[in-house]
Amino acid sequence: MSLIGAIGVALTVGLRRGGVLLSLLVLPLYVPVLIFASSAVADAGIGLAITAQLYFLGALLALALTLAPLAAAAALRISVS
Repeated sequence: MSLIGAIGVALTVGLRRGGVLLSLLVLPLYVPVLIFASSAVADAGIGLAITAQLYFLGALLALALTLAPLAAAAALRISVS
C-alpha cells in the first residue's frame, strides 16, 4: 500500500491542492488489496484455507515492488520538468 501511495504522491507533488486528486488516484488501487486481505482474515477466522488470497496478495506485492519505483521515478521526472 505504501508503494501505491508513493506513485500517487509522485503524481501530485507539484500541485497545490493535490489531496483530493491523490485520494481519487490511490483509493481505487487500494480496493483489491483490501478485499483480498479482509477475505483472508475472515476465512482464517472460520478455519478455511487462505492460500489463494495470500498468493494473490503476494502477486500484487511482487508487481508493486517491481513497477512502483519505475512509475514513481517517471512521475517525478515529469513533474520536475
